[in-house]
Amino acid sequence: MNKYKRVIEDLEESGTGQMKCFGSSMKLILKSGSLMIFEKQEEYEVGDIVFSKVKGRYVDAHKIIKKDSNKGYLIANNRGYENGWTKTIYGKAVRAEHPSGDKEL
Repeated sequence: MNKYKRVIEDLEESGTGQMKCFGSSMKLILKSGSLMIFEKQEEYEVGDIVFSKVKGRYVDAHKIIKKDSNKGYLIANNRGYENGWTKTIYGKAVRAEHPSGDKEL
């Protein structure tokens, strides 16, 4: 089972899940290699960093930049790239810990 399916399963069963996230698309907010703790929410808001699925692809830690009652949520990274609209949000990042010991969020 890949990390995304494991986290989705954990979120569905217990409401919380975690995974390491890598990359530089969220630079200045998150560091590559951070352990992200996600929690399932009733509602998500602009500015939340979320684990979602956009256009058939898992997006493990990008932010909501717009919300629309018909389209859902517009997901984007911290460098201006918009992944697209989705209604599939698995959980909100509530904590991030980098291997260096830095705590984020």
